Amino acid sequence: MPKQKQKTHKGLAKRVKVSARGKIKHRNGGASHLMSVKSAKRLRKIRRPATVTSNVMTKKIIAALHS
Repeated sequence: MPKQKQKTHKGLAKRVKVSARGKIKHRNGGASHLMSVKSAKRLRKIRRPATVTSNVMTKKIIAALHS
């Protein structure tokens, strides 16, 4: 009987993308409501996609996606 494979974490797969160089791109939180209390600078930063900076988290995310 073949060994079972670990499934891809679908909730995570919908939220992140692995770049060609192996970086994890994701969308910033806090962009859904209460925009009037946030500064223009903060809103510009929220609009742009961000990357995961922690190497430990990057390894964990890639393990959950490519398993």
